Amino acid sequence: MADYSKSLINALITNVKEYPRFSKEEIEKFCWMAVHEHKHGVLPSEYDIREIDEDLYLELLQEFKSNI
Repeated sequence: MADYSKSLINALITNVKEYPRFSKEEIEKFCWMAVHEHKHGVLPSEYDIREIDEDLYLELLQEFKSNI
C-alpha cells in the first residue's frame, strides 16, 4: 500500500464528515466519494464508473474507522 501524507488523509476525513447526509453507517460509501472527488475533481454521479486510487481509499477507510 502506498504511503499518503497525514495532511491529505486528515483533509479527506474532514471532507467526508462535511458531506450532506453523512452517516457513520455508510463510511465506505462516503470515503469512496471523497477519494473520487480528490482524483477527478468532482463528486461521482449516480452511475460513475471511473477508477479511484484504491490504496488511498483503503488507507482513508482504515484511518477513519480507527478514529471513530
